[in-house]
Amino acid sequence: MLYNIQKYKDGSAVAVWEITETEEALRQICPLPHKDEEELRFITNAQRRKERLVVYLLLEHLFGKKIYLGYYDNGRPFLQNEVGDISISHTSRFACIIYHPTEHVGIDIENTLRNFAAVEKKALSEKERDYLNEKNRHIQLCLIWSAKEALYKYIGESGIDFSAQLEIEKFTLHKKGKLEATYTNKAQETTAYELSYETVEDHVMVWLIA
Repeated sequence: MLYNIQKYKDGSAVAVWEITETEEALRQICPLPHKDEEELRFITNAQRRKERLVVYLLLEHLFGKKIYLGYYDNGRPFLQNEVGDISISHTSRFACIIYHPTEHVGIDIENTLRNFAAVEKKALSEKERDYLNEKNRHIQLCLIWSAKEALYKYIGESGIDFSAQLEIEKFTLHKKGKLEATYTNKAQETTAYELSYETVEDHVMVWLIA
C-alpha cells in the first residue's frame, strides 16, 4: 500500500510503498506490458519481483500514467517515457523512489534492525568511527551507510571506496534532518553535498537532489 508521497514545488517527489501485498495481488493492481512481463519472468527471486512491481506502482502514483523503466549498464534506472532523473531503493518491507525533472538524485532506505558490524569495518573512515557513541552507535551506523549508498547512487560511478572517498560529517540524531557529506574523486577533487533523512517506522531513508 502507498505509505507516503511528498511532492515539491520544484517538481521533485519522494514516494514510499509498504510491501504488504502478495505478488498475485500486486499483479492484479499493476498489469504490465508484455515486454516488462517478459523481463519480470527472468527474476527468479519472488521478493525481487514484488519490489519491481511496487516500483511501477509508485511511478504510476507520481505521474498518473504508465511509466517505463530502463537500466544503464551500471544498474542505474532511467525513465523511458518521461524527462528527469530517478533513483530507487527497497528492503523487504519498503520500496521508495525519488524523482526530479532536471537534477540528479539518489535515495536509499535501510532497516535499522540490520547488523551493521561489517559496515563499520569496511565502509567507515577513521574520522567517522571516532564520532560514534555507544548510546546511538547502531542508528548512527545505519544512517552513515544509508547516506553513503544514496550518494553512491547519485554519483553513478563504479569502484568508489566508501571509506576513503565518501565522508559523512558528524551529526546530531533527530527523526528527520540533514547530513553533510563529501565525495573525493580519484583526482583528489572534493565536492560537498547535503542529504536529507527521516525515519520510516523501523527504517531510515536518506536522499539527495543536486
